[in-house]
Amino acid sequence: MHEDPTTTRQRFRLSGGAELSFITAGEASRPAMLLLHGTPNSAGMFRQVVPALARVAHVVAPDLPGHGESDALPAVTFSAIAQAITELLDHLEIGPRFIYLHDWGAPVGLEIAMQAPEQVLGLIVQNANAHRTGWGPGWKATQAYWSQPNAVNAAAATAHLTLAGTRDTYISGVPPDVVKRIPPEHWEEDWRVMNLPGHMDTQRALIADYGRYAARFDAIAKYLEQWQPPALMVWGRHDIYFELDEVLSWMRALPRMEAHVLDAGHLLLESHADAAVSLMLDFIRRTAGK
Repeated sequence: MHEDPTTTRQRFRLSGGAELSFITAGEASRPAMLLLHGTPNSAGMFRQVVPALARVAHVVAPDLPGHGESDALPAVTFSAIAQAITELLDHLEIGPRFIYLHDWGAPVGLEIAMQAPEQVLGLIVQNANAHRTGWGPGWKATQAYWSQPNAVNAAAATAHLTLAGTRDTYISGVPPDVVKRIPPEHWEEDWRVMNLPGHMDTQRALIADYGRYAARFDAIAKYLEQWQPPALMVWGRHDIYFELDEVLSWMRALPRMEAHVLDAGHLLLESHADAAVSLMLDFIRRTAGK
């Protein structure tokens, strides 16, 4: 990641011994913004938005364990990752916070939110699934793996863990003129990092554990219904993983949510960072000012 001069990259040793790499930006006196990336990314996903967000928020953007420059955990689950990020937040003495949910970051961020709902200033939902409506035909192999975790189903569910699959996360289904705005170096770097020790095992473990996350959808629905956190959605309509029906499910769960569907793919910030950051700045200012 090419950091802005106002950002700082640090490392933090968890109580279990693994180290987290994370960046911070902005004054600690401002409302906190926890940025949670997905697969196959790292905090580098936010390279184009951190400097602007730091003008209104204290930004914390970790590389999730087993991603980017962070060590892999010895036992990989979304709950274990949420605990690791919570440990980091406690270390940094982060109080009330906005939480950015994307892809793998959704199970992590929602668990953090549900453990301390009174600390949530708002949610930013960017191609993050929390309902069964988000699953299209491409999820059949993964769902079969959850039901019958044998070697054949495991191979089918993890077949996308290739350079081509990493590239597809960026550009598959995305209009050609939008693809031109996405540097190939980004997915090539992701693929390099995915092949670091423990990182591919982390991906395989999280694919399996996502089924346990899905089993919590009812509990998540109850959290959203009870707490109704302020929310902003910025959604890439050409997502190859999550169906557009998921947008409506989020809007039904959070009737006051401000929702924007952009002409982008799963990794919306690769092509529409300027539009997204403008919406986020407005949301943070309005919500934190209440």
